[in-house]
Amino acid sequence: MKFSAPQTLKSIAEILGVSFVGNPEFEVLGMNEIHVVEPGDIVFVDHPKYYDKALKSKATTVLINKEVECPKGKSLLISDDPFRDFNKLTVHFNPFIASKASISDSAQIGEGTIIQPNVFIGNNVKIGKNCLIHANVSIYDNTVIGDNVTIHANCVLGSDGFYYKNRPEGFDQLISGGRVVLEDNVDLGASCTIDKGVTGDTTIGVGSKLDNQVHVGHDTVIGKKCLIAAQTGIAGCTVIEDEVTLWGQVGVISDIHIEKGTVVMAQTGVTKSLKKGIYYGTPVKEYRQTLREAVYLSKVTRPSKK
Repeated sequence: MKFSAPQTLKSIAEILGVSFVGNPEFEVLGMNEIHVVEPGDIVFVDHPKYYDKALKSKATTVLINKEVECPKGKSLLISDDPFRDFNKLTVHFNPFIASKASISDSAQIGEGTIIQPNVFIGNNVKIGKNCLIHANVSIYDNTVIGDNVTIHANCVLGSDGFYYKNRPEGFDQLISGGRVVLEDNVDLGASCTIDKGVTGDTTIGVGSKLDNQVHVGHDTVIGKKCLIAAQTGIAGCTVIEDEVTLWGQVGVISDIHIEKGTVVMAQTGVTKSLKKGIYYGTPVKEYRQTLREAVYLSKVTRPSKK
């Protein structure tokens, strides 16, 4: 998430009420999670296991809960609770603004697009040309939709990411300040749910088609011309390359990578990154290997003839 105007290290520290290490005028351009940070971004880290990764990342400002040596060319924000303070920044720079109409006055809707009754379109939504949005679809703030997109009834675009910190008093949510982006010629079946990014974009690429009741988690990137069948669930921060097929009821864990052209058979549990191929089973295996194992087991368990 980029700020609308550049900030300074000092101004960010004042918003949070924390100390800092570095030049007070050090430029801060935005905030992001570790997997999408760029120079100018703030990243937060609150566990010793990930200190080194955060300090060596592309982020140039690190919000951290320990005084450490500041890497050259970077700055630090010292906080007793980086998770809490990262949320403070999201609320400060991207506050929730309640809608006053079913279709916001700030929404941009392209020529030839049809909006069916009972659709909700939030603030600063952009919808391209010749789209068809069916009844009871909810499109949250800042969503971007390309041309020739079809969204069937009861879909929800832009709900919060499922990201929580376990505290003694209960679960604390990491506030989502990102977007959903649907590129041209995407089709969503009925009752799909697409979570927005925590700080970046959840993206579905050109020409991809999702069946009914597909869930896509926060910050996931789905490539071009993918086919995803009904009741598939894809966790956050996953990268699915172009022309991947996921058949019905596939489950994909977070933070993995599926190569271009891969096919995953129905009811598979994808528990690791996949090279191009055909896969099946839980835990996921190469499809032919799974068939060979099934044939072998059928032979060794077959009752012997007397």
